Amino acid sequence: MDSLENKISVIIKESIKVKTEILTNRLIPAALAKLSEEIANAFRSGNKIMFCGNGGSAADAQHLAAEFSGRFYFDREPLPAEALHVNTSYLTAVANDYSYEEIYARMVKATGKGGDMLIGLSTSGNSANIVAAFKVAKEKNIRTVGFTGETGGKMKEFSDLLFAVPSEDTPRIQEAHIMMGHIVCQLVEEQLFSNPVPALH
Repeated sequence: MDSLENKISVIIKESIKVKTEILTNRLIPAALAKLSEEIANAFRSGNKIMFCGNGGSAADAQHLAAEFSGRFYFDREPLPAEALHVNTSYLTAVANDYSYEEIYARMVKATGKGGDMLIGLSTSGNSANIVAAFKVAKEKNIRTVGFTGETGGKMKEFSDLLFAVPSEDTPRIQEAHIMMGHIVCQLVEEQLFSNPVPALH
């Protein structure tokens, strides 16, 4: 049991270390503040936020989209945010008829418009379907935001804002992504809604 408890302690300390590095890197908190302002302004202008990812990152993308379209801390009006993978009929049709690489690019081409934002989560930064979607977004004047691991991968080239978590460990990167995403959700909600009423859970 002691060995398992020691392992748990090591894992928690590793997670804390990554988050501490984010905290002490002044560029990342400043960029999170900038992102929250850009998202709030996009919502004010009647635009939407699109999210995409694969596997655990798809779950995180869906989670963050729901924080906007549902609620975060407070009861308030819903905000137009969506995860691009939730229509399984579309997803399987496009993956089958074209390729898995096209699933997000085709949806961005169909529904994205200038002023929208596309947020892609990929621990490697090399997810081909997200890179393809970012390329289409660039053509449509859609702002691109990448959440990746420390190198940024191929997404780095196509991200207007990049949040490269200082780690190569997939679970630690994903934990940092959801932390940063929650921070942005809170800041956006506070910017858009004055005198909010706490939600009942």
